[in-house]
Amino acid sequence: QVQLVESGGALVQAGGSLRLSCAASGRTFSSYAMGWFRQAPGKEREFVAAISWSGGYTVYAESVKGRFTISRDSAKNTVYLQMNSLKPEDTAVYYCAARTLWGLKHAPSEYDYWGQGTQVTVSS
Repeated sequence: QVQLVESGGALVQAGGSLRLSCAASGRTFSSYAMGWFRQAPGKEREFVAAISWSGGYTVYAESVKGRFTISRDSAKNTVYLQMNSLKPEDTAVYYCAARTLWGLKHAPSEYDYWGQGTQVTVSS
């Protein structure tokens, strides 16, 4: 069993930056691929970024590529999402998720554990 707790969400002006953190419990965290997703009101949950268990492979949604960076610190059982050049359309609840199988996937259904989410609001 893995428990995930996100933090770092806030209200920020357009063009600003935030770093989200996702703290994981469980000894097997380092063997899981991790992902970040987001969900805006009235919209489906969408993929943002994912990172392999080793940290050596990452994938991003086109909408955030070049602005967001996913990373992980296995010693701290934490995954991060550095968000720069934020836009109002980035406003959403951001969730981290863990995938127990190998491979970086975009679909929420491919992930086994989820955090409770953290709100990011970008004002124009």
